[in-house]
Amino acid sequence: MEIAMTREMYKEMGIDSEVFDFCQKIASGLTERFSKIDQIAEYNQLKVVNAMQQCRASEACLYASSGYGYNDVGRDTLEDIYAAVFHTEAALVRPQIACGTHALAVALSGNLRPGDELLSPVGKPYDTLEEVIGIRPSNGSLAEYGVSYRQVDLLEDGEFDYENIRKAINEKTKLVTIQRSKGYQTRPTLSVARIGELISFVKEIKPDVICMVDNCYGEFVETMEPTDVGADLVVGSLIKNPGGGLAPIGGYIAGKKAYVDNAAYRLTSPGLGKEVGATLGVNQPFYQGFFLAPTVTANALKGAVFAANVYERLGFSVVPDSRESRHDIIQAVTLDSAERVIAFCKGIQAAAPIDSYVDPEPWAMPGYDSDVIMAAGAFVQGSSIELSADGPIKPPYAVYFQGGLTWEHAKFGIMMSLQKLYEKELVQLP
Repeated sequence: MEIAMTREMYKEMGIDSEVFDFCQKIASGLTERFSKIDQIAEYNQLKVVNAMQQCRASEACLYASSGYGYNDVGRDTLEDIYAAVFHTEAALVRPQIACGTHALAVALSGNLRPGDELLSPVGKPYDTLEEVIGIRPSNGSLAEYGVSYRQVDLLEDGEFDYENIRKAINEKTKLVTIQRSKGYQTRPTLSVARIGELISFVKEIKPDVICMVDNCYGEFVETMEPTDVGADLVVGSLIKNPGGGLAPIGGYIAGKKAYVDNAAYRLTSPGLGKEVGATLGVNQPFYQGFFLAPTVTANALKGAVFAANVYERLGFSVVPDSRESRHDIIQAVTLDSAERVIAFCKGIQAAAPIDSYVDPEPWAMPGYDSDVIMAAGAFVQGSSIELSADGPIKPPYAVYFQGGLTWEHAKFGIMMSLQKLYEKELVQLP
C-alpha cells in the first residue's frame, strides 16, 4: 500500500513510472552501503556532542552580539568546539567569512608574505582560486603582492607525482595547498589517508612548510579529518557540510594557533585579530547546524552514492564509481554534451523546495573561465550542502551533483534529473 502511494506521489511530482521503477530497483540494492554511511555518521555525531559538552556550551552561547563583538562567549566557545572536533590548537569560525573561497584567501594571504612561494602538489585548484593566486590576473591577487606559485599535476592514474613534487619544493616554498575535493575535474577526491601520506612526504623534505587543506565538501565524510594526519590548517565553508544546512553564511579556518591568528589578523585587522567580529544573531544556527552536520552529510552521501549507481548503470562515466569509497559529497557525472548537462541541472532545480519553477541557464559567472550552469533552489543562497548541481559548459561536459539535507530529497533530485533527460530522449532506460 505504501509503495503504491509513494509511486502515485512521485507521478504527481512529474516522475514517469519507468523512471520510478528503474531508480527504485537501484535504491533497494544500497541498504548495506547506506548502513556503513550511518555508522560513520554515528561516530561523528558523538564526536561533535562530546566537543560541545567538553567546551561547556550553554544557552548563553546562543545569544547575539553587536558592534565590536568584544567578549562574545558564543563565538569564542564555538571556535573552541571546532578546534576540539578537528583536534587543533585554535579555530576561526566567523560570519564575516563570505564563502569558502574567501576563507581560503584569508588563510593564504594571512600566512604568505612577499617573496614566498605557494605550491599545489595536486594540480590546478578550483576555478575561483585562480584569481586569488594570480594564475588568472586579478586585482589584489597573491601574485600582485609578490607571492609566486608553482604547481605539480597528478599523474594520469591520479597518483601523486612525488618525483616532481620533490623538485618543486625549494627555499621559497612557504605553504603547500592541498585541495581535497575534485573541483571541476574528474580526478578522484583525496582520502584523509592519502592526504596524510602527501603531508608526510612534504614535511620530510621541508619540515617547516605550512600544509593547508581545502576541506570543502569533505567534513564528516570520514571519521578522521586532515588535521588528524598532519595538516597545519584546514579551511572550509559553513554553507557546505559543517553548517548542517542551517548556517546562513560563514567559513572556518582551524589549525595551529600561530597560523589561525595570522588569518584572523587578515580577516579583521593587525592588532585586533580574533578579538572583534560581532555574531549578529547567527550563533544559534551555527551551533545547531554543526550539531546536525554529521547526519546531514550522511544524507548527502547517500544521494551521491545513489547518483553514481543510477548514471553508471546508464553507461555514463562517474567519479567516484558506484563501488568506490567516498571522501567527499560530490558526484561527478560525465554526460558528454552540453544539452545533457543543462537537462540534468533543470531536473535538480525542478526538484527544489525553493524556486522549483525557475529554469537555470548557463551564464558567465564571476571567477570562472567558461559559462557555468548552477541549479540550487535552496533555503540559503548557494548552499551546496542543500540539493544542488553545477558544471562548466565545456568538454568533457561533466556535471557535479552534491547535497541533500535529507536522503529522500536527494533521491527525488536524482530521479528528476533523470526524468528531464528521459523526456528529451537524451538517455535510454535499460
